Amino acid sequence: MIGSVVRSGLWCCAMLSVALCADFDAGRRAYEKGEFATAVHEWRPLAEKGHAGAQFGLGVLYASGQGVAQDFGEALKWYLRAAKQGDVRAQCNAGLMYDQGQGVPQNHAEALKWFRLAAQQGDQMAQFNLALMYEKGQGGPQNFAEAARWYRKASLQGNAAAQSNLGALYEQGQGVTLNYAEALRLYRLAAKQGDAVAQCSLGLMYANGRGVPKDEKQAIEWYRLAAEQGYPDAQYNLGVLYDRGQSVPQDYAAALRWYTLAAGQGHSEGQSNLGVMYDKGKGIPKDYAAAWKWYHAAAEQGNAAAQFNLARMLVLAHGVERNFPEAVKWYRMAAEQGNADAQYNLGVIFHNGEGRGISQDYKEAAKWYLMAAEQGNLDAQFNLGVLYMSGQGVPFNPVQAYMWFELASAEGDADAIENRDKLAEKLPPARLQEAKALVKAWKPRKKP
Repeated sequence: MIGSVVRSGLWCCAMLSVALCADFDAGRRAYEKGEFATAVHEWRPLAEKGHAGAQFGLGVLYASGQGVAQDFGEALKWYLRAAKQGDVRAQCNAGLMYDQGQGVPQNHAEALKWFRLAAQQGDQMAQFNLALMYEKGQGGPQNFAEAARWYRKASLQGNAAAQSNLGALYEQGQGVTLNYAEALRLYRLAAKQGDAVAQCSLGLMYANGRGVPKDEKQAIEWYRLAAEQGYPDAQYNLGVLYDRGQSVPQDYAAALRWYTLAAGQGHSEGQSNLGVMYDKGKGIPKDYAAAWKWYHAAAEQGNAAAQFNLARMLVLAHGVERNFPEAVKWYRMAAEQGNADAQYNLGVIFHNGEGRGISQDYKEAAKWYLMAAEQGNLDAQFNLGVLYMSGQGVPFNPVQAYMWFELASAEGDADAIENRDKLAEKLPPARLQEAKALVKAWKPRKKP
């Protein structure tokens, strides 16, 4: 979603005395020429006398540090004086300062108050910011219906960001009835104005066939428009398509370019995939140092795939010293987010003990195997069957062992089949039927 936008346009108030208006205009002309110190000189006396336009102007200059030393506290002081007189621009900017904690401790409730006052006067940016706060639940309870109401008001005034965000609410059915056609209409309105988020969203609608026939060529066109504006999600999406050769000829150089642009803006998935490019040498020479750098950047943001790959590099000593305790740390972070491969690898590390700073712990191994096995990881299912068959880390249970071996044999694993068949010969008929019933009833658990 688009964030709040600061407004700093200067408008003359209509209801002023002729003398005051003339002095204000002198300040405005100086401002427009870039003579900010002169603008301060002209506006300060008017502001002290209660001229809302001059007060707002001083607020802008103090906020930007033009003609005066930058001072957010002083900026807020003048914005509030103008805002209390009903100046809509000052109300909106005061809201932004409370929202961002500039010149005052962050206070979303106070920001909401000022945005609402400005929005009620019809200010489209205030309407957008008010909607965004309702959508995020900042300053009060999350309220998608109110968010949609204020986005709609701003959208009707042509606010592209509001059109894009309202489109997203219709696409997701949040605060409004799910309606892909309306989402597409709003995205197109915003996209025609050059809104990169809307362009990327249109790309996703075409890529997923939501409200339109699936058309990845159209998706690519919209992604490219957004990507060329610097929108990181679109850059990442293009990178994925070129990486996979999906609807475009496979081109690792193009993938690398788009991933690099997205990663440079802090896009965690772009960073993670860029790490893979360097790690595997896709289109470039292998570079473990570069891979580590990008995996680490993404992992620090909580990207589970990058956390898994960092851990793998530590286990394999790829460009770094082998370190099992550190690997366990990163595997655990990924595993706790539901990464089944990380869960399985943790199980293996605790199962084997390795003797490298990690003690053998069958109970811990069983815990992680179970998490991975429940998501359908065949290797974890096999190893969990081994633990149930031997009673290591879990109570001895041949029925459970049979179930996991049978599930693990889904792709023809010979060892799983052999272990399953050996158990079938030993289990009493009633217990074997119990085991088969468990297999039939089993369903993979969705990743959290």
